[in-house]
Amino acid sequence: MRREAFLSFARFVAIMLPFGLLVGALVSQYVGGLFPCEMCMWQRWPHLLAIAAAMAAIGLRRNPFGSGVFTLLAALFIATSGLIGVYHAGVEYGLWEGVTTCSTMARPTPGQSMLDSIMEARLVRCDVAPWSLFGISLAGYNALFSLGGALLIFALLRKWSRS
Repeated sequence: MRREAFLSFARFVAIMLPFGLLVGALVSQYVGGLFPCEMCMWQRWPHLLAIAAAMAAIGLRRNPFGSGVFTLLAALFIATSGLIGVYHAGVEYGLWEGVTTCSTMARPTPGQSMLDSIMEARLVRCDVAPWSLFGISLAGYNALFSLGGALLIFALLRKWSRS
């Protein structure tokens, strides 16, 4: 594999992984009806930052050093989301205590006061997994994919820098 291919593939993973995970989160929210809790929202912010860093890396593709730095930054943001996912999954599995507040998704309808919409809104608890597959919650899957993807990017950047 050519040296440039390692950096190119690292940039590809750095933009597609957080984009795919965010799309999955939004589809599960708006199509599947799985409203996010506060810690779910915390996991989304680093992915948005990772996308911005990966876009900068793609924009700097003619400057390999700058592109590598922004790709590394994207990997760090992806890993951050994964670590938040580990924390959230631990809260869901009862391994430790998380935040003690609950969040709501209040959406007032026309003619409805904000207070009425808040009072009718569904509470979303951080310590209850609304969905799981093979015993792994969405937070757990975010942790697995994010940390695995970050490790892949780190490995690709290491190969790129050494070749």
